[in-house]
Amino acid sequence: TDRSEETDLYARELADQVRQQVYGNQIYVRGLIEFTNYCKNDCFYCGIRRSNPHADRYRLSFDEILSCCRQGYDLGFRTFVLQGGEDPYFTDERMEKIVSAIRAEYPDCAITLSLGERSEESYQRLFDAGADRYLLRHETASKSHYEKLQAEEMSYKTVKAEPDNRMKCLETLRRIGYQTGCGFMVGSPYQTTADLVKDLRFLKIFQPHMVGIGPFLPQKDTPFGEMPAGSVELTLFL
Repeated sequence: TDRSEETDLYARELADQVRQQVYGNQIYVRGLIEFTNYCKNDCFYCGIRRSNPHADRYRLSFDEILSCCRQGYDLGFRTFVLQGGEDPYFTDERMEKIVSAIRAEYPDCAITLSLGERSEESYQRLFDAGADRYLLRHETASKSHYEKLQAEEMSYKTVKAEPDNRMKCLETLRRIGYQTGCGFMVGSPYQTTADLVKDLRFLKIFQPHMVGIGPFLPQKDTPFGEMPAGSVELTLFL
């Protein structure tokens, strides 16, 4: 069925009924700490891709991260999200120290990590250090679409069609015990309606605890810098 104003309103009303049942009118505020914009990956859509020489790179120190938490706690934040590029500087040892310190100082807060693809051992160590949640957008559930968005080393599937590393990471995170979040871009280059259907079906099967859906936003210093942005209206509908 083609979308119409009537079907959009119907879908929105159904979604709102579920939201009211689960959350009521409560709003949950999270404190995002973007602690590094170094990244070893070269995704074609991302402004912090390693091949972008114009990015103003930074890393927050241990003390700076803890200072962000203190400021946020005083403002009423009770969830801290440590988010950054896949920065090799932040080893398991360094991340363990950071997560453990936040957990010790703020036992009443949730700690969410968004650090990209890491090993099962790494995920386990950070979970044991006190992390509760992990965000890892799957970006697209379509193999052919994924290959158009990523540099070659970001493997979606092997020749034998085994599950890709990103999907394996999501399964690993949930198995360890994290509240696990995934999600996708809307309107990214070469995306089709069939791709979006695959994304929604993947979410239905995987049943993540959190879903992040956002529009593609072109960044001028990337290969996709001249591509049109994704639709906010379609993002809200999805």
